[in-house]
Amino acid sequence: MSDNPGRDAQRIGTAHFLHQDPAKIHDPVWAVTGTLGDSQCYLGVTQKVAAIQQAVAARIERDGVPVRLIAPAFSLGVSDGQLNGTDEMRYSLIGRELVHDTMDVHLRGSSVSGLIAVVACDKPPVGTLAAVLEYNAPAVLASDGSIRPGIDPDTGEPIDIITGFQAAGDDDPAKRAHIAAHACPGYGSCGGMFTYNTMQTFIAVTGMQPLHMVAPAAEDQRRVEQFPQELVDCLVTMTSRDIRPRDIVTPASLRNALTVTMAMGGSTNVMLHSVEIARAAGLDLWRDVMSQEEFNALSHRLPVLVNLRPFGRYSVVDLETQGGLPVIVRELLEGGLLDGTALTCTGETLAEQVQRLNPPQPDGDVIHPVSTPFKATGGLRLLRGNLAPDGGAILKLAGVESGLFDGVFTGRARVFDSERSLIEALEERPDSFGDQDMVVIRYEGPRGAPGMPEMLDPTSRITALCRQRNISIALMTDARFSGGSVGLVIGHVAPEAFRGGPIALVEDGDTIVADLNNDRLDCTELDDVEVVQRRTDAWQKAVTDNGGTHPSVKPVNSRMLRRMRATARPALEGAGMSPD
Repeated sequence: MSDNPGRDAQRIGTAHFLHQDPAKIHDPVWAVTGTLGDSQCYLGVTQKVAAIQQAVAARIERDGVPVRLIAPAFSLGVSDGQLNGTDEMRYSLIGRELVHDTMDVHLRGSSVSGLIAVVACDKPPVGTLAAVLEYNAPAVLASDGSIRPGIDPDTGEPIDIITGFQAAGDDDPAKRAHIAAHACPGYGSCGGMFTYNTMQTFIAVTGMQPLHMVAPAAEDQRRVEQFPQELVDCLVTMTSRDIRPRDIVTPASLRNALTVTMAMGGSTNVMLHSVEIARAAGLDLWRDVMSQEEFNALSHRLPVLVNLRPFGRYSVVDLETQGGLPVIVRELLEGGLLDGTALTCTGETLAEQVQRLNPPQPDGDVIHPVSTPFKATGGLRLLRGNLAPDGGAILKLAGVESGLFDGVFTGRARVFDSERSLIEALEERPDSFGDQDMVVIRYEGPRGAPGMPEMLDPTSRITALCRQRNISIALMTDARFSGGSVGLVIGHVAPEAFRGGPIALVEDGDTIVADLNNDRLDCTELDDVEVVQRRTDAWQKAVTDNGGTHPSVKPVNSRMLRRMRATARPALEGAGMSPD
């Protein structure tokens, strides 16, 4: 006991309740955490946390580990799938920041010396890992797992949440209701190569989660029967060898993670989250890990190895049936595309972990070998030009279905000053959109929206419209995209319109050129200095006349939205809230 029974009393009471030894109340603290929210993404988390908590307690008792296990704690997130296309979607990226804050409070306030964190949906894992890296005590993350796809009872075909969004513009209400009723059975996070699985892949390849724990479904019994013991093994190994998260998340491991996610056609959101993870590890992604030029050079030569939704046929649970993430990592290791010496949470190097797991060869359907890939070029591309002078505008090349001629898209600008105004146009006047239109959505960036919402609703409607009419419509925005978006869609265009970036100067009818041969994004009219000056003056006058904010910017009245508008970093810096 200490010299203050007041401080000891609650610790003793908690130890008794948790069946822990009260004599250990001043020993180092181990903790288990999870993320909760309002959708089926989070429904399996408490079960996983309970199983891991039990496994940790049993190991402490069996081996006499000199630590105190405290009660599980939970952070909160929202569900992108339920919010896309609504004002509430602005809270999605803010949720990453909220999880970061609450995990920071928990780790530091409870003096946690060892952590196992169960993560679900796509923003909470990033917030969790960022807090872990800043705190830098031994820790391992565990995916809650993906939802299985639904099955259409009429056709027997798999369907999912993206099927639902792409049917939003269908005139048949019975069809829309049918898809909604069958697309998402069970529980787990979105099951394609959307943002959740992009980030689980990224986290595992950086070394902070065992590779074989990414692809199994949320309902897979190994997640409560086998994996908890293996996670405890990882924590014991990291603790005994004094392996810290910043020993694992290094420039080499971050390069590995970007390479694998690109080879899997991952979500454009990785370019926000990887910057934030690197920052939390004390690194500048663009300086210390990979410049934009190096990123694009890799994209030009790196193939896509998986046939996964949204650009392919299968879900990540199908990836598991063919050996899971270790198959892809081994294929890239053998191709000389990864650094196998990077350390991981198992205590092994990346190459050693893959060798122990001994995955099968690519099956050639779900997973393709480097020699005969699913797509010949990398999944992501960064663009710069007079619309993105510092670069960073991102295109998911793996999701492009049409519109490119010899690697170039040339289109007419259709400008919308909010996502809502575009959705209304698509609902009420779909025939007003034509072939080779370039839809521009602005004032939806990190500070403009604020919160940089995903554009899954309008991109899905545009995808369906293009398929129905056999036309090509592109889209660019200062906001971001769901990993489920497909088509020629360019996000993170910066500086954002709120800050007076070039995207704020684009007018209806302007010519927009996306040149993927030279990785450029330009507005032809903005090559004229006089045009730029005239439009800049008009934009600045509108701001001045409106009291310092452009009239197209929506007012905000909530605590978190005000905080985001005041402190959000640019997309190239991760779009998070600055702590300064």
